Amino acid sequence: MPCTARRPVVDAAESTVAEMTRRRRNPVAREPVTVKAVMLRFALTGFVALVVVSLATAWVSRNVGTEQAIDDAERVAWVSAQGIVAPVLTDGVMELDAESLDAVDDAVREFVLRGSLVRVKIWDSNGTIVYSDEPRLIGEQFELPADKREVFATGESHAEISDLDGPENRFEVETKLLEVYAPIETVEGTPLLFETYFRYSGVTDVGRRLWGQFAPVALGALLALQLVQLPFAWRMATQLRSGQKERELLLRRALDASDAERRRIASDLHDGVVQDLTGVSLGLAALGRQSPIESGQVDDAAAAIRNSVKSLRSLLVEIYPPNLAEEGLESAIGDLLSGLPARGIATELAIELDGGDPHPTVGGLVYRVVQEAIRNIVSHAAASAVRVDITTGDEGVNVIIDDNGQGFTADEVADRSRDGHVGLRSLGGLLADVGGSFDVLSDASTGTRVAATVPFSAEIAS
Repeated sequence: MPCTARRPVVDAAESTVAEMTRRRRNPVAREPVTVKAVMLRFALTGFVALVVVSLATAWVSRNVGTEQAIDDAERVAWVSAQGIVAPVLTDGVMELDAESLDAVDDAVREFVLRGSLVRVKIWDSNGTIVYSDEPRLIGEQFELPADKREVFATGESHAEISDLDGPENRFEVETKLLEVYAPIETVEGTPLLFETYFRYSGVTDVGRRLWGQFAPVALGALLALQLVQLPFAWRMATQLRSGQKERELLLRRALDASDAERRRIASDLHDGVVQDLTGVSLGLAALGRQSPIESGQVDDAAAAIRNSVKSLRSLLVEIYPPNLAEEGLESAIGDLLSGLPARGIATELAIELDGGDPHPTVGGLVYRVVQEAIRNIVSHAAASAVRVDITTGDEGVNVIIDDNGQGFTADEVADRSRDGHVGLRSLGGLLADVGGSFDVLSDASTGTRVAATVPFSAEIAS
């Protein structure tokens, strides 16, 4: 019976499918990440790491060098005091005796004042400078700072940045000095304070030299590591991009298959159950206006409803396949074939599986191959007989579906693909992804054969 509501129903179903597809395919507009972009990020990260390590190494080297230079200055001050000045230092310097001062001055100028050491002062405990290589300071008295008093009390050396604003430093011309205090005694045993002044540039030079020694090793090693990692990073980025493309391809195939499935279900419902039930409804309405009602007409209506229920059950099986692990592959495929005799199609099923049913993943793919082949036979082949053979091969499970219907040409397949019928093509892509094979051979005189091999390795791919 014709159904006037067909076009609006199909248009609405296709519109809904198209809208859902548009929303799923474009959740967020974004560009795919390229290998070049990944490598650029990796290189920039390595450059940032190189800069950070360089700065950290420079800072550490400077601090270590400064500490080392200060330790060296303390050792120089102690050796100069104890080894050079102390043997010629007498109590006469405390009386500003010229001969005593000349003896100390000769030793200082000949053996002490060299390199970055530019000034020497000797203090007594009262804050009087009893000797200095700057003659204008000899005999002047100043208040002793706490650090100098501590050296007198503890007898330990001390180093610090010099306060050039102090009155005792008014004759200095350097901009920054390191001063080191060391205890010293006269030949007679009188304790004094030996003070030396070093150019601070000499201290920083040690840090720079240390940085110059560490930099080639540290930065060279980091640069070499970066260069060694580049090929591995390139390979990883290439593999990631390849995986991304593969996932995108699988997603597109899944969406195409889902869209095709929705259209097929809408078409099956409209062309089958909906029209049948519409006809039954109109027939019952006509019967209601008749008196008396003939029992044959009621029986026809009941039979039509039972056929509709069978069609709905078959559709439910297709939408939600059986649990292969519980029902078994043979039972599930038998259910697929059970609805064909009612359509005038004779069926034959032969299954020989060594070791029983395969892994559920392998069995699921076998089920999908048979399901898609049966759909095409019912929709396009006009066949009167179908045979399904499932056997175990060396590499996997072999599936062959033969029908004696009208075959098709490559142009017809292309036309169906343009119309949205992409089930076989999507299934072939899925089997190729897991390492299987899928072939369709068709001839107008002999019918169509669908042959597929589902590899056992598909179990691992799951």
